[in-house]
Amino acid sequence: MDILSIQNAIENAVKTLCNQDNVYHKDPKTLRKMAEEFGIKTEFGNYNFVSSVKNRSADLTVYIGSEKVMQKELNENQKRILSNIEKTLADVHEYFKKAPFVCVKRRMGSNPYFTPICTLFVSVHKKDAVRLAYMVCETLFDLKEGQTGEVKPNLYLVYIPEWQEKDRQIIVFPEIGITYVLGSDYYGEAKKGFLRMAMWYAKQNDMLGLHAGAKILKVRDVNGKIKKYGMIIFGLTATGKTTHTCHDHGLKEKEEGIEIIQDDVVFLRKDGAALGSEKGFYVKTEGLNPKTQPLLYNAIIKTDSILENVMVDYKGKVDFSDQTLTGNGRGIIQRTSLGKYMGDVNLPSLSELDGLIFAFITRRNTVVPIVSKLTSEQAAAFFMLGESVESTGGDPKRAGESVREVGTNPFIIGDYAQEGNWIYDFLKINEGRTQCYLLNTGGVGEIVEKDEKGNKIVKQKVLRVEIEEMANIIKSIVKGDIEWIKEPNFGLLVPKSIKGVDMKKFDLEKFYTKDQVKTLVNQLKKERVEWLKRFEGLKKEIINAL
Repeated sequence: MDILSIQNAIENAVKTLCNQDNVYHKDPKTLRKMAEEFGIKTEFGNYNFVSSVKNRSADLTVYIGSEKVMQKELNENQKRILSNIEKTLADVHEYFKKAPFVCVKRRMGSNPYFTPICTLFVSVHKKDAVRLAYMVCETLFDLKEGQTGEVKPNLYLVYIPEWQEKDRQIIVFPEIGITYVLGSDYYGEAKKGFLRMAMWYAKQNDMLGLHAGAKILKVRDVNGKIKKYGMIIFGLTATGKTTHTCHDHGLKEKEEGIEIIQDDVVFLRKDGAALGSEKGFYVKTEGLNPKTQPLLYNAIIKTDSILENVMVDYKGKVDFSDQTLTGNGRGIIQRTSLGKYMGDVNLPSLSELDGLIFAFITRRNTVVPIVSKLTSEQAAAFFMLGESVESTGGDPKRAGESVREVGTNPFIIGDYAQEGNWIYDFLKINEGRTQCYLLNTGGVGEIVEKDEKGNKIVKQKVLRVEIEEMANIIKSIVKGDIEWIKEPNFGLLVPKSIKGVDMKKFDLEKFYTKDQVKTLVNQLKKERVEWLKRFEGLKKEIINAL
């Protein structure tokens, strides 16, 4: 496979596509009108769209380029895709001449430093695919609004939803900023396709793309002083990243409050500033209700929001709890719909804050403490571990299974150790101005066994930490009113108590014998060490932290 020839052919094909007669350039208002013809109007006055593919095709995604971007481990599907790549590309480029395409150009971010220009081409041979162009317009910025940065790579994404199902694939060429999505009509491929490429370019410019939400919390601390903290919340899909990014934590006192910056991806600079990427948030709607998630719920019922794969009946009645179609129902909300909670697009630098808090969300169900305070070394280790469970947004067949993903970021291209070392160096340089925590949004107490066929049987259900409990925990962290003590199993600092949360109900002796705790803890420790040792070049301080 001649990589350089392939890249040249792709660049020529995409640049030619821009000016072809079968490519139509439409404004956002026109796209909305065209898209709504294929949606269902809801009781809220917005529209729900249903895709054929309802989750990302992670196992069918390949990176192509120099050795530093190619995936080190490939499944059988990815090997097949690569073996057929030259024929596939020839077929795709021939199809470029035949299908009708809609083209939109948007900008990612609004800042003076880094704002990729994102061009989407979507085949509308299947006419309802026009919704994908509309949804991109509602997620990324208009070229004329906000700021354009000094570094502005051109990123291109070409969608052909009608490609044969047996040949579905997502082909990423990071070094030339081009992605082809073949055979999928799921919007997540467009959103993550642009973000994935942007994170690669950010890394080449001494920044780090983080799969994380960002917010500002203004709190009255234990001394009665108002403090302003930035918070970066890491988490895989469906672990509570967006939920807690968009939670007010009951900060109701005078001068207290939150500002929501971003919910999914930010670009961290060495000065501690986190550059935002999007104007619209692509949120999970599963179980969304006004009681536990009022900010998100009130935003999702606005007329300018978009629903995707949500259950809407023939009368337009919306049911966020109905998972008949999928457990991965989604919605795009506008930042402006967050009202007084909408902050700037970007998190300011450390020099403008009283501190920066890194919260690593995990979702474990057995012996991991609900909240732990971390050293810089431990934080970098948990960044590398990226512990959680698989969700319906990634691989629905494996939903609920234990998973590890460096940086809780399935979209990293290139060297994983480089990212862990970057985070560690940043935290060490800024010790005293940064705080790090592990938040377990799962719970404790679960016992799972397997029968002779390998099927999982839940012998004892997990005691889950509720959304409001975790929101209170975060509130106590930023207020600084927690007394920390060392726990005996992992050697981490945990709270002695937390206002408004019964932490004793999570004590492990309520669920397990001492031998069971020892077995579960030792197994997890062993898995963690083995995982960290996989990464060549990872600093020893990180490997030895746990």
